Amino acid sequence: MMIPLQNSSENKTSMLAVEEEGQKTDPSPCVLGYIPIIYYSILLGLGLPVNILTAFALSKLASRTKKSSYFYLLALTTSDILTQIFIVFVGFILQTAILHRKVPNAFIHMVSVLEFSSNHASIWITVILTMDRYVALCLPLQYRSLSYPERTRKIIVSVFLASFVTGIPFYWWSDVWRDPQAPGVLDRVLKWVHCFIIYFIPCTFFFLINTIIILRLRRKSETKRYKLRIGKTTAILMSITTVFAVLWAPRTIVIIIHMYVSSVHKDWRVHLAMDIGNMLALLNTAVNFFLYCFVSRSFRDMVREIVGMQRPNRTSDGKKTPSDNSDFLKPLEVPQATTI
Repeated sequence: MMIPLQNSSENKTSMLAVEEEGQKTDPSPCVLGYIPIIYYSILLGLGLPVNILTAFALSKLASRTKKSSYFYLLALTTSDILTQIFIVFVGFILQTAILHRKVPNAFIHMVSVLEFSSNHASIWITVILTMDRYVALCLPLQYRSLSYPERTRKIIVSVFLASFVTGIPFYWWSDVWRDPQAPGVLDRVLKWVHCFIIYFIPCTFFFLINTIIILRLRRKSETKRYKLRIGKTTAILMSITTVFAVLWAPRTIVIIIHMYVSSVHKDWRVHLAMDIGNMLALLNTAVNFFLYCFVSRSFRDMVREIVGMQRPNRTSDGKKTPSDNSDFLKPLEVPQATTI
């Protein structure tokens, strides 16, 4: 009598183990099917060449004009390229679509560090560019002494190093797609730190600085001492920060929902929301080229020069105008003694 009971107990235990194992390996379905893979393939196939072309154009403009803002935009483009390589290609296409996440955990965690590092660099370079524009527009007399190429390069290198350091703790970031357990204390701390680093702090900074710039422009224009207008760089900066705030908001919200409402692994609706949030957020890495082309004629001319379609600008007497007279990063009109 004891043996059958023991066998029955073992059978029940084995059945429970199978059920638990089935729960662990049966995540919520991907409602979008192959759409994310197709989307990321198009994003990488279009965005990576476009960003490389943008980097070449900005590097030429930076070498010709020696303007700090060009170096910041070049660093922003470089970080976008790294984001596309590490997150879009390695993270989504290689691991998910090709290898189906059948890779060592150490590799996944190392890739996570690179993903977060490149992501942090992209966002915080934009923060530094915002501060650079604030100094140029609101403190024009001090701008030359505070912003010059050598110092700009050091700041950019410091931002990239700091981004890598802040990315190291995310080695312990859990995989939201296949982790059936509720986020633990460490996981929640990392997710909140991530939300503050990539969204709440930068967006608060963008809102405050852009508001100060707009109010300062309005106040100066009311004095009518000299005509003021929003320059190309300021328009580009405000567009970049606005697009960033809009595209990254859904992903940030879904991460919070994943922590406190339902996990991606258990609820297909959260899974769907996370897919859409990631797709929108990563779209931010491919839009700057089109924004630059829309705003700046000098950037368009540089792109034409790189691809061999340059149409030289000529003056009324038929002479070529110097390409260094760029209006792409021209700040607000200030007195001649402080022109940047």
